Amino acid sequence: MTNIKKPIDPSVYNLKESVVSINRVTKVVKGGKNLSFSALVVVGDPQAGVVGFGTGKAKEVPSAIKKGIESARKNLTKVNLVHGTIPHQTMGVFGSGKVLLKPAPDGTGVIAGGPVRFVIEAVGIHNILTKCIGSRNPHNVVKATVDALVQLRDRQSVVEMRGLAPVESNMPAAVQS
Repeated sequence: MTNIKKPIDPSVYNLKESVVSINRVTKVVKGGKNLSFSALVVVGDPQAGVVGFGTGKAKEVPSAIKKGIESARKNLTKVNLVHGTIPHQTMGVFGSGKVLLKPAPDGTGVIAGGPVRFVIEAVGIHNILTKCIGSRNPHNVVKATVDALVQLRDRQSVVEMRGLAPVESNMPAAVQS
């Protein structure tokens, strides 16, 4: 099964940018050292449940951030959310970094550390429990978090994917979705 991702138009959304990390990078060349800056940026629309990340590299910090924002706007992803949290537990992996995301009841808040918090707040999740396992590198953690969010499925898509008939339940409609 091939999963072809349709590009999302960033002009439709009210995107907010967050700079996750800025690194000073030096390249040693024959004439000495070339100094530049690398920026990891997360953009998202909390009302629409859309998030993206990107990196930019330039001689000055503002230029690196601008390039990172442009890159992040190009790879936006839609996330399935349920009442301010996620529909089920999931684990995202990128390199040696793993991020565990668990749904939480109302009033819990965002229990997350640095890079994970940027992604979670950018996508608009209000109640969630998270745990970083393995690498603490911000690049790996952000990519693993986005990987975990991409894996989320709502009830209707799972029913359609399995080819089942929708099951009527006696639970209230607000709890089912």
